Amino acid sequence: MRILLFTGKGGVGKTTIAAGTAVKAARTGQRTLILSTDAAHSLADCLGLASGTSAAEPLLVEPDLWVLQIDAQERLEKSWADIQRYLVTVLDASGVDPITAAELTVVPGAEEVLALLEVRDQVTSGRWDVVVVDCAPTAETLRLLALPEALRWYMKRVFPVERAVVRTLRPVLAKATGVPMPGETVFDAIERLHQEMAEVQALLSGPEASVRLVLTPEQVVLAEARRSLTTLSLFGYCVDGVVINRVFPDGGADAWRAGWVAAQREVLIDVADSFGSLPQWQAAYLATEPVGPEALVAFADSVYADGDPLERGISDGGAARAGIRFESTTDGTLVRCALPFVTKSEVDLMRHGEELVITVGTYRRLITLPTGVSGMKVASAGVREGELQIRFVAPESGPSGAPSGHSGQHTGGQDQA
Repeated sequence: MRILLFTGKGGVGKTTIAAGTAVKAARTGQRTLILSTDAAHSLADCLGLASGTSAAEPLLVEPDLWVLQIDAQERLEKSWADIQRYLVTVLDASGVDPITAAELTVVPGAEEVLALLEVRDQVTSGRWDVVVVDCAPTAETLRLLALPEALRWYMKRVFPVERAVVRTLRPVLAKATGVPMPGETVFDAIERLHQEMAEVQALLSGPEASVRLVLTPEQVVLAEARRSLTTLSLFGYCVDGVVINRVFPDGGADAWRAGWVAAQREVLIDVADSFGSLPQWQAAYLATEPVGPEALVAFADSVYADGDPLERGISDGGAARAGIRFESTTDGTLVRCALPFVTKSEVDLMRHGEELVITVGTYRRLITLPTGVSGMKVASAGVREGELQIRFVAPESGPSGAPSGHSGQHTGGQDQA
């Protein structure tokens, strides 16, 4: 089983790259599904199908290739119904008319979340050898992939308390507030959503899955791609390569084109420096847009040449393999987390009981420490060669003045480990 996600800044051509990769995989005899988590579907257009093609089940495009443009409304009704019904009753009790209430209960971003759940359903169905996912633009994708971590914190810290309070005080609260309290079906639905999102994260960060970044040779796009690699690494998702799209071929005498070629050449040097450890593929700027399976497979052939488009290109222990690693040392444990392009001043690290809270920019990850490590204290923490390193030692082993790791203690900004 192979799961391959494509993401990048809006407009870089990730849908075309994803579709071409899927067609090429299917023509090797592998049962391939391509689907999109982007609410603005364009897969059908790219594959040359009828505009607006959408179905509850995957649609056969050609032998071994299926496409699924997810029916968000149907998925919404399937997974969100219990929660939505409760929210409608709350708004109704507040005097909001039913039609407006139904519209207000669709949480922004819910369609993308439900699309991820559809990815899980398709991956676990056993029908496919390859699942290619055309993700939403980078910012939306990163927020989506970070959601399971935030939901896990809520389910662990807040949800049990809320459920117990409401169960005990439901009649009193309902009478005092005039608003109906959620029943067990609502709490069950939230718990089910949490479990499903945890399964999504496990699948997409597992050994069968990887993310491929698509960019164009422009400095602004490159900057976003670098940030994407950092954030994906923070949350444990493996980036296995970079596709540089719309590269102007050398040649031609006109000044306008020569200027673009020169400017892109400078950015391509920066791309090579930034992602030197990752496989990199280039796609030429074509005279016409590749639409339909034949044009797409020709495009994919030009990108991957004779290589396997599904090959990870890195080993599980490679520099691009994200995730948290715990390594035993002579005096304790070394915790390592890949954070490419990050300096120590950009990382905030806090110990809260048995949890580590790592914050980079606007993204935060909580890591529960193993039992053997949670009783230790932090001796040092810092960033070295694109990796956050935190050294834990037994309480009596730490150097004088080293941070003790008590609840709520910040350890970011120290010297390098």
